Amino acid sequence: MSDTAQQTGTAQQIPNQRTIGAPVVSLAMPRLRRETGRLKDRPVDGAKKVLLAAPRGYCAGVDRAVVAVEKALDRYGAPVYVRKQIVHNVHVVKTLEKMGAIFVDEVDEVPEGANVVFSAHGVSPAVVGAAEERGLHAIDATCPLVTKVHREAVRFAKQDMEILLIGHTGHEEVEGTSGEAPDHITIVNSPDDVDTLEVRDPERLVWLSQTTLSVDETMETVRRLRERFPKLQDPPSDDICYATQNRQVAIKKIAPQADLVIVVGSSNSSNSVRLKEVALEYGAKAAFRVDFASEVRQEWLEGVRTVGVTSGASVPEVLVQELLDDLADAGYSDVEATVTAEEDLVFSLPKELRQDANGKRDERALGGRVR
Repeated sequence: MSDTAQQTGTAQQIPNQRTIGAPVVSLAMPRLRRETGRLKDRPVDGAKKVLLAAPRGYCAGVDRAVVAVEKALDRYGAPVYVRKQIVHNVHVVKTLEKMGAIFVDEVDEVPEGANVVFSAHGVSPAVVGAAEERGLHAIDATCPLVTKVHREAVRFAKQDMEILLIGHTGHEEVEGTSGEAPDHITIVNSPDDVDTLEVRDPERLVWLSQTTLSVDETMETVRRLRERFPKLQDPPSDDICYATQNRQVAIKKIAPQADLVIVVGSSNSSNSVRLKEVALEYGAKAAFRVDFASEVRQEWLEGVRTVGVTSGASVPEVLVQELLDDLADAGYSDVEATVTAEEDLVFSLPKELRQDANGKRDERALGGRVR
């Protein structure tokens, strides 16, 4: 684990515990209108409390990508086109649409010569080439940790290695990585795929992975792959990103103590979906994923003393605070931050956006928002 994401394994109760573990940057996403009193404070056997995961929410790669779209709108004016969702979060996408971003599935939907941003999940060389053919001004907001996996794929393909890419077929990140070396990559969706996997040469295999997977499931897939193919090589460094790992570690600590875990995150967010699964695997009595606090149902809280709360790596903190407000209405005003790591990693913005229109270095060139 990097120096910026060290494990601490502590629980803290301090005056501003509701903001502990939130991203180190203040997010520009607007607060939502909230229907107060929707959830009722009904008695339970014992004291009510919330265990709030730290870290949670926005990671460095997501913040960089969202700021890139905002900066492109500031620099070039609306519209700015974005291929696919910039990050997998409904609220973020809708907010950026209101600011003038237009989201498209493919670059052939973008007018020739227009500005287009590639999403945090990355794109294949074919997409880059298609953008160039249309004369598009492309801004690459691919997360640097995804770019690292792309470079590993290219390097191993040049060595004529067969690459077993552990990930979900159809996910944009997997499509982008596979496109770097399509003749050398085989996708492995789950441990159950291993038994029927066919390879060219079991002596020349290496595995890579999507960055947002369950750590435990990925390691189980690798274990089963190595049972079949003992010469399987490891990547030079961890492919699952620090933020995915840290959020899973935090919920693993909370889950055994929780009657209910609520994960804030969208259904197409791989890391958010994994957080719900991990919560159940590690002892939470129940777990649900929601996009917004308004989706929480009263019946979920029946008999519940301890609620665990976390959010995926593409979720702005405003959505978590709305959830905490609703839970407070229901009597869960005691919030205890469960801190398992501290994060301060920041990525530079895409090179096209590091200077303002006058050629001066922009104050947000590192990708974070003005504090």
